[in-house]
Amino acid sequence: MSKRDLKKYLSELDKEQLEEQIIELYEKFVPVKTFYDFVFNPKEDKLLQESKTKISHEYFPVKKPNAKWRPKAKMRRSVAQKIIKHFILLGVDPFVIADLMLFNIEVAQTFSAGNYIKQELFYKSILNSFEQAVNFVISNGILADFKTRILEVHQQTLQQKWKNKYDFEAILEKIDL
Repeated sequence: MSKRDLKKYLSELDKEQLEEQIIELYEKFVPVKTFYDFVFNPKEDKLLQESKTKISHEYFPVKKPNAKWRPKAKMRRSVAQKIIKHFILLGVDPFVIADLMLFNIEVAQTFSAGNYIKQELFYKSILNSFEQAVNFVISNGILADFKTRILEVHQQTLQQKWKNKYDFEAILEKIDL
């Protein structure tokens, strides 16, 4: 069904029928419920904190009480990517999304500062995240607000002597900082 057909169909329904359909969608589909829950009660700060905690635990897992061993860091970029995509779908403020994007990179860099990482994929993955974050802040016109953090991420790649540090530099050269 095209958007035009949908509009035509919806215009033929009265208010009560529309309300019934929306309630049915709300009860039947989790994404619809999530969307309406967010629209009517955004709580972006709480959502951001929960997401930051989840991302942090990917690199610095919390030892469960009474456990004899500490879980190993999983370092999954996909966890952060899913959260960021979810934020974008919900229409969360771009400042919050950009903050989360950079937080993800910063946590990964904090982890790599204290741990030897031999997987090349880790560095490539963080480079992709960096490029996405820079593109996002530029496209949303908020580069000036995140310039310092972006430069600090680049500085960390130099300090930690990442093999792909020049790729980070190349991304920065594309923009006027």
